Amino acid sequence: MEKNMNAKEVQEQLLTLSHDLGQEDRRLAMLGEGNTSAAIGDGTFWVKASGSRLSTLKPTDLSRVVIEKALAVLDETGLDNAAVNQRLQTTLYDPDHKQPSVETFLHALCLTIGGAQWVGHTHTDSVLSILCSSVGATPFLQHIYPDEIVVCGRHIAVVPYVDPGLPLAVAVRDALQEYRDTHGVGPKVLLMVNHGPVALGQSAGEVLNIMLMLDKWARILIGTQAFGGPNYLSSEEADHLDNRPDEHYRRKQLAG
Repeated sequence: MEKNMNAKEVQEQLLTLSHDLGQEDRRLAMLGEGNTSAAIGDGTFWVKASGSRLSTLKPTDLSRVVIEKALAVLDETGLDNAAVNQRLQTTLYDPDHKQPSVETFLHALCLTIGGAQWVGHTHTDSVLSILCSSVGATPFLQHIYPDEIVVCGRHIAVVPYVDPGLPLAVAVRDALQEYRDTHGVGPKVLLMVNHGPVALGQSAGEVLNIMLMLDKWARILIGTQAFGGPNYLSSEEADHLDNRPDEHYRRKQLAG
């Protein structure tokens, strides 16, 4: 997060990011799909309220949540949907705010274990065309061109289909922790099979860039099927691109 940003400034940038992700012609999200969040820097974060739309999100459609309270719910067992909804209310920094998205727990994890400052989750048409197929996230486990390595990262995290809400958050916690244990950092992309992508960034601009590049990546993967399938880069080629100094510089510039 940029230095000296207060809660209001974070809120304003999150609204802009939400509108960008919800822009209908981009086909990243429609109706009430998707959600966004951003850390404020004081142990709380803004997250999209339940039932609101990214494309028309207003300040009153963002809820401020206490991270520790959201994470604490993950340690409870045997909660039914009604109990989860009640727990969501208890995570609010301001009890007058709307009930936060059911994916609030997922966002709390991305902003802690995932190492992100900004998070965007969409139901991108192109990405879901692959995630909802028999191959799931497998095509994204290898790379096909340099820019998706630069913007989306060398490796991605994957979660199999799990019922949205608390069960999904538990699966995401495991996936993020495994990723961090393996790579030493959090991922830029988390793919949830039969559900959709999550972009984890250090700025609102980086989240948008990741989601747009992921959309392009998916569309190219689909397009290659007309010509015999993707010609994947080797692991050595992908590692080389990931570690090039000029690509590190470009990655920082794109991340803002």
